[in-house]
Amino acid sequence: MLLSEFTASDGAWVAVAVFLLLAGLGLVYSLVRLGVVFGQLTRTVRHAEEEVLPVIAKAGGTLDRVNRELDKVDEVTDVALGAVKAVDGAVRAASEAIAYPAQKVAGLAAGLRYGVSSFLAHRDLDEALRAAKEAKARREADLAAELAEAERDRPPSSPLSL
Repeated sequence: MLLSEFTASDGAWVAVAVFLLLAGLGLVYSLVRLGVVFGQLTRTVRHAEEEVLPVIAKAGGTLDRVNRELDKVDEVTDVALGAVKAVDGAVRAASEAIAYPAQKVAGLAAGLRYGVSSFLAHRDLDEALRAAKEAKARREADLAAELAEAERDRPPSSPLSL
């Protein structure tokens, strides 16, 4: 075929052939590069398995040991809670045992003080006895109210309120 017999369709066929040859070469180059990337990815995954899996196994063992220790701490806190509740019961019993006599003694002291003051001021024994009884009752009621308020105002987060 001579150059003079070369037509436009022959030029198009040559251009298509060159394009397909270049596209094939580009595709081969891309596939070779992709193969290299997959090879590196395979090595990376294999290396990660070799390095990370033992670390995960060690972490699992560590978590098991931590859980055993937390179980022990849970038992200790249960025992401590029982002890705190026992102490709370003892303190409540002691304070209740002391509260009633303390109210009576405080009432007696207030009654004596008011009774003597009233007697010295008015020289009337009946008036002094009435003032003493009123002062005694008032002081006992005030002390009972103070104790009830202190019990009510105790914070709920207190270990004694468990």
